[in-house]
Amino acid sequence: MKESIHPKWYPNAKVIVEGEVVMTVGSTKPEISVEVWSGTHPFYTGTQRLMDTEGQVDRFMRRLQKREEIQVQTETVKTRRMPENLSVEEMELGTRVNNALTAAGLTTVGDVLQLLKQSDDAVLALQGVGQTALIKIKRYMRDEELID
Repeated sequence: MKESIHPKWYPNAKVIVEGEVVMTVGSTKPEISVEVWSGTHPFYTGTQRLMDTEGQVDRFMRRLQKREEIQVQTETVKTRRMPENLSVEEMELGTRVNNALTAAGLTTVGDVLQLLKQSDDAVLALQGVGQTALIKIKRYMRDEELID
Protein backbone atom coordinates (compact mmCIF):
# COMPACT_ATOMS: atom_id res chain seq x y z
CA MET A 1 0.00 0.00 0.00
CA LYS A 2 1.26 3.49 -0.82
CA GLU A 3 2.29 5.71 2.04
CA SER A 4 0.73 9.15 2.79
CA ILE A 5 -2.17 8.96 0.30
CA HIS A 6 -4.82 8.18 2.89
CA PRO A 7 -6.23 10.86 5.21
CA LYS A 8 -5.50 10.67 8.92
CA TRP A 9 -8.00 8.53 10.85
CA TYR A 10 -9.44 9.76 14.14
CA PRO A 11 -11.02 6.82 15.96
CA ASN A 12 -12.60 9.07 18.63
CA ALA A 13 -13.92 12.01 16.58
CA LYS A 14 -16.40 14.15 18.49
CA VAL A 15 -19.90 14.77 17.11
CA ILE A 16 -21.04 18.21 18.26
CA VAL A 17 -24.66 19.45 18.25
CA GLU A 18 -25.32 23.04 19.42
CA GLY A 19 -21.95 23.22 21.19
CA GLU A 20 -22.43 19.95 23.07
CA VAL A 21 -20.57 16.69 22.42
CA VAL A 22 -23.21 14.01 21.92
CA MET A 23 -21.15 11.02 20.82
CA THR A 24 -17.82 9.88 19.41
CA VAL A 25 -17.31 8.07 16.13
CA GLY A 26 -14.47 7.17 13.81
CA SER A 27 -13.85 9.81 11.14
CA THR A 28 -11.24 11.58 9.03
CA LYS A 29 -12.04 14.82 10.89
CA PRO A 30 -11.38 15.36 14.60
CA GLU A 31 -14.72 17.20 15.18
CA ILE A 32 -18.01 16.98 13.27
CA SER A 33 -20.64 19.71 13.79
CA VAL A 34 -24.19 18.68 12.91
CA GLU A 35 -27.62 20.29 13.29
CA VAL A 36 -29.64 17.08 13.54
CA TRP A 37 -28.84 13.77 15.12
CA SER A 38 -30.93 10.88 16.41
CA GLY A 39 -31.42 12.60 19.77
CA THR A 40 -33.16 15.60 18.18
CA HIS A 41 -34.68 14.14 15.03
CA PRO A 42 -38.53 14.06 15.17
CA PHE A 43 -38.61 10.47 13.93
CA TYR A 44 -36.69 9.24 16.96
CA THR A 45 -38.01 11.66 19.58
CA GLY A 46 -41.66 11.68 18.51
CA THR A 47 -41.81 15.49 18.69
CA GLN A 48 -42.28 18.04 15.94
CA ARG A 49 -39.65 20.73 15.52
CA LEU A 50 -39.35 23.20 12.68
CA MET A 51 -35.85 23.75 11.41
CA ASP A 52 -35.40 27.03 9.63
CA THR A 53 -32.69 26.50 7.07
CA GLU A 54 -31.85 29.85 5.49
CA GLY A 55 -35.35 31.23 6.12
CA GLN A 56 -37.23 28.48 4.28
CA VAL A 57 -40.03 28.46 6.85
CA ASP A 58 -40.35 32.25 6.64
CA ARG A 59 -40.49 32.14 2.84
CA PHE A 60 -43.13 29.42 2.96
CA MET A 61 -45.24 31.39 5.45
CA ARG A 62 -45.01 34.52 3.25
CA ARG A 63 -46.11 32.52 0.19
CA LEU A 64 -48.97 31.01 2.18
CA GLN A 65 -50.10 34.44 3.40
CA LYS A 66 -49.88 35.88 -0.12
CA ARG A 67 -51.99 32.98 -1.43
CA GLU A 68 -54.66 33.61 1.22
CA GLU A 69 -54.73 37.33 0.34
CA ILE A 70 -55.20 36.48 -3.35
CA GLN A 71 -58.06 34.10 -2.49
CA VAL A 72 -59.79 36.82 -0.45
CA GLN A 73 -59.37 39.31 -3.31
CA THR A 74 -60.76 36.79 -5.80
CA GLU A 75 -63.82 36.15 -3.64
CA THR A 76 -64.38 39.90 -3.26
CA VAL A 77 -64.20 40.40 -7.03
CA LYS A 78 -66.57 37.48 -7.63
CA THR A 79 -69.07 38.88 -5.14
CA ARG A 80 -68.84 42.34 -6.65
CA ARG A 81 -69.15 40.93 -10.18
CA MET A 82 -72.28 38.91 -9.41
CA PRO A 83 -75.00 40.24 -11.73
CA GLU A 84 -77.41 40.75 -8.83
CA ASN A 85 -75.01 43.25 -7.25
CA LEU A 86 -74.46 45.35 -10.37
CA SER A 87 -76.14 48.72 -10.74
CA VAL A 88 -79.10 49.24 -13.05
CA GLU A 89 -76.89 51.21 -15.46
CA GLU A 90 -75.04 47.98 -16.34
CA MET A 91 -78.15 46.76 -18.21
CA GLU A 92 -77.76 49.69 -20.67
CA LEU A 93 -81.47 50.40 -20.89
CA GLY A 94 -81.18 54.11 -21.55
CA THR A 95 -81.31 57.21 -19.38
CA ARG A 96 -85.10 57.44 -19.14
CA VAL A 97 -85.55 53.83 -18.01
CA ASN A 98 -82.56 54.03 -15.62
CA ASN A 99 -84.05 57.14 -14.03
CA ALA A 100 -87.47 55.46 -13.77
CA LEU A 101 -86.00 52.38 -12.07
CA THR A 102 -83.92 54.50 -9.68
CA ALA A 103 -86.95 56.64 -8.83
CA ALA A 104 -88.85 53.44 -7.97
CA GLY A 105 -86.06 52.42 -5.57
CA LEU A 106 -84.59 49.74 -7.84
CA THR A 107 -80.84 50.46 -7.82
CA THR A 108 -79.38 47.01 -8.54
CA VAL A 109 -80.06 44.28 -11.06
CA GLY A 110 -81.15 42.07 -8.14
CA ASP A 111 -83.87 44.58 -7.23
CA VAL A 112 -85.19 44.55 -10.81
CA LEU A 113 -85.03 40.74 -10.83
CA GLN A 114 -87.18 40.56 -7.67
CA LEU A 115 -89.80 42.82 -9.28
CA LEU A 116 -89.65 40.84 -12.53
CA LYS A 117 -90.22 37.57 -10.62
CA GLN A 118 -93.46 39.02 -9.28
CA SER A 119 -94.80 39.66 -12.77
CA ASP A 120 -94.13 41.49 -16.02
CA ASP A 121 -97.01 43.83 -15.17
CA ALA A 122 -95.22 44.95 -12.00
CA VAL A 123 -92.30 46.16 -14.12
CA LEU A 124 -94.58 47.73 -16.74
CA ALA A 125 -96.48 49.55 -13.97
CA LEU A 126 -93.41 51.70 -13.30
CA GLN A 127 -93.64 55.18 -14.81
CA GLY A 128 -91.18 55.38 -17.76
CA VAL A 129 -90.79 51.63 -18.35
CA GLY A 130 -92.38 50.26 -21.51
CA GLN A 131 -92.49 47.06 -23.54
CA THR A 132 -89.14 47.74 -25.21
CA ALA A 133 -87.44 48.25 -21.85
CA LEU A 134 -89.06 45.08 -20.49
CA ILE A 135 -87.73 43.11 -23.48
CA LYS A 136 -84.21 44.52 -22.91
CA ILE A 137 -84.40 43.72 -19.20
CA LYS A 138 -85.43 40.12 -19.89
CA ARG A 139 -82.74 39.74 -22.56
CA TYR A 140 -80.09 40.97 -20.09
CA MET A 141 -81.40 38.60 -17.40
CA ARG A 142 -81.26 35.64 -19.80
CA ASP A 143 -77.74 36.55 -20.96
CA GLU A 144 -76.61 36.62 -17.34
CA GLU A 145 -78.48 33.34 -16.72
CA LEU A 146 -80.65 34.88 -14.01
CA ILE A 147 -83.89 33.70 -15.62
CA ASP A 148 -84.84 30.97 -18.10
